[in-house]
Amino acid sequence: MEFIDLKAQYRALKTEIDANIQAVLDSARFIGGPYVEEVEKRLAAYVGREYCVTCANGTDALQAAFMAAGAGAGDAVFCPDVTFVASAEPAKMLGAVPVFCDILPDTYCLSPESLERQIKAVLWEGRLTPKAVVAVDILGNPCDYGAIVPLCEQYGLILIEDAAQSFGGSYKGRKTCSFGDFAVTSFFPAKPLGCYGDGGAVFVDDGGMEALVRSLCVHGKGPGGKYDNVRVGMNSRLDTLQAAVLLPKLRALAAYELEARQTVAERYREAFAGKLVTPFVEEGCTSAWAQYALLAPDTTGRNRIVSHLSKTGIPSTVYYPKPQHALPVFQAEPRYGETFPNATDYCARTFSLPMHPYLEEAEQREVIAAVLEAL
Repeated sequence: MEFIDLKAQYRALKTEIDANIQAVLDSARFIGGPYVEEVEKRLAAYVGREYCVTCANGTDALQAAFMAAGAGAGDAVFCPDVTFVASAEPAKMLGAVPVFCDILPDTYCLSPESLERQIKAVLWEGRLTPKAVVAVDILGNPCDYGAIVPLCEQYGLILIEDAAQSFGGSYKGRKTCSFGDFAVTSFFPAKPLGCYGDGGAVFVDDGGMEALVRSLCVHGKGPGGKYDNVRVGMNSRLDTLQAAVLLPKLRALAAYELEARQTVAERYREAFAGKLVTPFVEEGCTSAWAQYALLAPDTTGRNRIVSHLSKTGIPSTVYYPKPQHALPVFQAEPRYGETFPNATDYCARTFSLPMHPYLEEAEQREVIAAVLEAL
């Protein structure tokens, strides 16, 4: 059994994917070109943004957003304590200081209350300048933008939506990647919309910002092209082969995969409600279900379930075993008295089950039976 069955997806889309790949090989145009231009237009239209700038991976997308926002030495960048290291890593590389915030106990996304406490603490101390908020749509579940956006406006903060796990989801009628001054996503193969390698994208609505992000992704090029370098940038492009793969995958995501993910999630919910803590999705929102994460009663119970699943040949994983503040790389960052109780509790109890739009009901019943046996 596959945790995320990319082989089944390939079989479903094989004809179109193979044809696109062959067309790229025949053209021998492996950087840029019509496939990259088309996928950028379709991605922007799908999420409802004016512009999409593709790049080499999701971490580069975050770095480009931080660079375009001007984040650097002396700045505080606020980030949820439960996420992957990449959400804050580029900010730290640029000299900014990650300030972690607790998560909500139900959606596991950034807590607006903790965010405001940390903003006020930074302002009171006076050593750092509050600069940006990274709102991570964790596990595919969108953040509470109804509360986060006004906070950013109130304190003059740049909002970056980290939608690496949530592409295809929505918050009260708006697609993920449509929030913030910048929105970024990843096309890592295991994501809801993944390519066959690495890839990423930055979404903006301002034409000047789009030009800046494009410049940053191609060695800081200016109006005169790649030899007219007007700023320090990076080398980050989406390969043409990856764009060719993404086009049929985007069509499938919109046509049926997102709906299939909801069906799989609902089967799990029905099976585990009242037995384990099941994921909560706010009314009017849609999770992309990048992962299906349950909470066991405690760490011992989680480990027992995971061990039993392994013995029965069923894959599982933990997103994430440690909160960010506990990682060695971030242990010296200021905490401002925040104790992160929700993040710590989540990391101690969480485990995730096989989740993808091609998971057959019979296979899922095997997973459910094994978890219930472990309980």
